[in-house]
Amino acid sequence: MAGLKRTPLFPEYEKLGAKTVDFGGWDLPVQFAGIKQEHETTRTKAGLFDVSHMGEIIVKGEKSLDFLQKMMTNDISKLAPNRAQYTMMCYENGGTVDDLIVYMLADNHYLLVVNAANTEKDYKWLEQNNSEGVTIVNVSEDYVQLALQGPFAQEILQPLTETDISAIKFFCFANPVYFTGVPSGAIVSRTGYTGEDGFEIYIAKESGRMLWQLLLEAGKEKGVEPIGLGARDTLRFEANLALYGQELSEDISPIEAGLTFAVKVNKEADFIGKAALKKQKEEGPARKLVGIEMIDKGIPRHGYEVLAADQKIGFVTSGTQSPTLQKNVGLALIQTEFANIGTEVVVQVRKRQLKAVVAETPFYKREK
Repeated sequence: MAGLKRTPLFPEYEKLGAKTVDFGGWDLPVQFAGIKQEHETTRTKAGLFDVSHMGEIIVKGEKSLDFLQKMMTNDISKLAPNRAQYTMMCYENGGTVDDLIVYMLADNHYLLVVNAANTEKDYKWLEQNNSEGVTIVNVSEDYVQLALQGPFAQEILQPLTETDISAIKFFCFANPVYFTGVPSGAIVSRTGYTGEDGFEIYIAKESGRMLWQLLLEAGKEKGVEPIGLGARDTLRFEANLALYGQELSEDISPIEAGLTFAVKVNKEADFIGKAALKKQKEEGPARKLVGIEMIDKGIPRHGYEVLAADQKIGFVTSGTQSPTLQKNVGLALIQTEFANIGTEVVVQVRKRQLKAVVAETPFYKREK
């Protein structure tokens, strides 16, 4: 597709017969063998994802902690080297600039991993608010990012490195990690976007294809497969992991999206959006993100209206037929008074009004 950006792994997609789509200006694989198969493989064995389109931004310098405390909703002072944290950046009104992960590489040295479509916007937002004089560098072009997710992820990865992978705890990372025959060292974190155990690996772009091939070869006996964006979306959706532009946006706050755990309104540092988010937290938001399960036959899709007593009370943010549950389910942002589990609502599916019920989330939780 002409004019679209491609990751360094694009030639590998072609070899594997992937079907690619335009995803936020990137030519990315939506599927390899098929979305349902890839979803199932990740839940039961292991899936390998190319997520090199994600953005990486370095923040470093003497006042980088003060700066990040001002920019982020979470409490960055709780980080230590080799630890990572999920957080949001917000506008003054509480709307979301982006959700991201902050990695503390060393004292006064952080790596921010941001959503692909927001990379440029985030970089400008950081620069615009940089009264502390820290160094901010967009290093997205330097990295390939791979995610190995699923029950067999650790078993596949461990024989390829002398680093003890089992010692990497959830939201921690090892750096540098060297893999058999791969010249560049990598950052390996125990994070992911699927609801499964797994790892995200950041490596110099020139070593990306070599590592991709190594992981597919090493995982062959365990049934590892390359996974596209389609299954990535159904996996994250079942686990109730937010997608920017759907569950979060400049018009949807983290409190409305149920991400209060990453909004530390009591931290000493003032952060952008603190007053608005504190008010929402104390008074309760007027809207709330909930799960919905269809009673009538139909799939709730992004943007469909949700009604009660013929009045619009909100809209679907994400929805699909869950491959794991075999049910038609969705996430919807609705008025808080209708958000109790078991409340019946109506979803406007084209010209039809179909019954649904507010359901518990996440729809899927892996057994520990």
